[in-house]
Amino acid sequence: MKTIEVTGFQSINRGYNSVFRPNRLSLGLVVPIESYPRGPVPTLEHHIERVQLAEKLGFSAVWLRDVPFNVPSFGDAGQTYDPFVYLGLLAGQTKQIALGVASIILPMRHPAHVAKAAATADVLSGGRLILGVASGDRPEEYPALNLPFAERGAAFRESFDYIRHMGENSPAFENGFGSSKGGLDMLPKPTSGKLPLLITGGSQQDPEWIARNGDGWMTYPRNTGVQARIISDWRARVEAVSDADKPMMQPLYVDLTEDPDTSPQPIHLGFRLGVNHLRDYLRSLEQIGMNHVALNLRFNQADIETTLNRLADDVLPDFDP
Repeated sequence: MKTIEVTGFQSINRGYNSVFRPNRLSLGLVVPIESYPRGPVPTLEHHIERVQLAEKLGFSAVWLRDVPFNVPSFGDAGQTYDPFVYLGLLAGQTKQIALGVASIILPMRHPAHVAKAAATADVLSGGRLILGVASGDRPEEYPALNLPFAERGAAFRESFDYIRHMGENSPAFENGFGSSKGGLDMLPKPTSGKLPLLITGGSQQDPEWIARNGDGWMTYPRNTGVQARIISDWRARVEAVSDADKPMMQPLYVDLTEDPDTSPQPIHLGFRLGVNHLRDYLRSLEQIGMNHVALNLRFNQADIETTLNRLADDVLPDFDP
């Protein structure tokens, strides 16, 4: 299997710089850090303590999700709390771990509110925010906000552009979400003057637009051979439009068994497997150029604290400094 060599990523903020390292894979966790296989709504018991444990054990990031409504067909209410309110809480309850969102649904929020909330979370956390953004894939939510689902691609681009302008001093711009003649400003500014924006999936955009405008790409779990081709294509597109390379990340559902040698068995977007096979699988992702994997323990059958400690003892040393 060919190893993809990356020369360097841009420097943005503490979170982005610590999570994304050239030619290395880091590991994070999807919040809520709990098992809830039988229904869409988690209990959120011990949710703060588990994020703090993840930080203590050395995981590089935790990832929230933007799930405005509990849609039955989607089958997952995420952490249920508003991501920006929750980011503020986590910023005050942690010190080092990166705080990610995968991903804010841009067409469903005014970009001025997204830009101000995100910059606030970035400043309060000392530069630990990584903001994933997406166009949304749950059509049932759009009528609830009186928004056209079919137009979300154009709305995504204009929202993205608006948020970028809010990092400037007294920006002058005009698009479908509003305009400014340069006579007003938005505060606070992100810690580095720029929010790290990672685009999820296609988000109804041309792949070249994503490579040119995003600070990274969030994709979905796939067969390793297929994923290798997708990563190679991504690197080629980025090289054609950017001076710096840009990272790539994915989630992975894991049900970690007590037997370390349990062979992988497919589950939703992941595997039931032993820790030795998980380590080997993650190494294969690192070799093909994946930069970060966000582990999701929703279907994990073992005790969560025990699983976190096993991951920290038997997997993290291979991937985190």
